[in-house]
Amino acid sequence: MDTSSPSAFVNGALLRRYIGQKVRTVVQVIGSDMGSVVGKSTDDLQIFVKGSPPASTTTYLEVIGIAESENSIRAETWTNFGISFDALNYNELCKLANGEFKHLFI
Repeated sequence: MDTSSPSAFVNGALLRRYIGQKVRTVVQVIGSDMGSVVGKSTDDLQIFVKGSPPASTTTYLEVIGIAESENSIRAETWTNFGISFDALNYNELCKLANGEFKHLFI
């Protein structure tokens, strides 16, 4: 595993804490075009993801990139996560990764 450039697990609310840093999140795709995706975070906030999404996007996408603002990410990596995803569990993971168990996450 490459640990030279770790990315923080974030939901919509946590994104503002990492502006200018590498983050990782999962969004439910609401809309997309050739240069961006509008998505809903696992805590129901709107996130704009800039970059070139995969040619065929699924309902859920994992995005790794740089947080540009409290509601936007410049994507470096896109991964299709399919049409079904447990957003509540991922949201709890984000809380744990940024709370008292932060030391367990890279």
